Amino acid sequence: MLEIKDLTVKVENKIILDKFNLTIEDGKTHVIMGPNGVGKSTLTKVIMCDLNYKIISGDIIYNNESILNLTTDQRAKKGIFLAMQNPPYIDGVTNADFLRTALSSKYEKNINLYSFIKKLDDAVDDLKMPEEMVHRSVNKGFSGGEKKKNEILQMKILEPTFIMLDEIDSGVDVDALKIVADNINKYKENNKDVSCLIITHYTHLLNYVKPDYVHVLKDGKVIKTGDYKLALQIENNGFNFDKVVIDAFNGSDASE
Repeated sequence: MLEIKDLTVKVENKIILDKFNLTIEDGKTHVIMGPNGVGKSTLTKVIMCDLNYKIISGDIIYNNESILNLTTDQRAKKGIFLAMQNPPYIDGVTNADFLRTALSSKYEKNINLYSFIKKLDDAVDDLKMPEEMVHRSVNKGFSGGEKKKNEILQMKILEPTFIMLDEIDSGVDVDALKIVADNINKYKENNKDVSCLIITHYTHLLNYVKPDYVHVLKDGKVIKTGDYKLALQIENNGFNFDKVVIDAFNGSDASE
């Protein structure tokens, strides 16, 4: 589904990603972990065409097509979705209006109001969100947990095929985390080809959303790839890589 080839990215004359490589297959869940400032969130922003980040070299291939020349909205229409770490608020635009407009843009036609309301009501119920939230300005006055639920609401309505979750577990209490994770899992169960890239510091979400692969990012590169056990080792030992590599997935490194 997604292949990143030798991607080098800089911001403000600093190299953040350095010949970065990653391949994500259909239906797989990948997790990227690493200390602060190593480029985890940068990766998601570059994939979504944040113009603050300059691509020096490399390519991003999505479903066998380079997307480097596509704008953010064009990438979104192709099924790429980012649940942001710090979602902005949009004053004066309700959640319902925002989502119906986004759907109309995606399918390039007006969306039937009745079917949209039914779909929205079902998603709100699944996420245990107050019904009145869909009539409030996007994220305005929302708590951390409400913002993250709202990101998952957008995912459920827009139905992307490649989902990026940037610290979707931050600022979320235990009950809200379970609800968010349950909705992610059900969405993936109902859409077998959907792939997911999770950025996180912790294993809280991974206790519920089980990854196929865990990658450790350092100095702008993937330095270690493993399975869920690697995430547990990081939780126990921190990013002390001399300890982390013990029992790592097949003892392999990122190049293998």
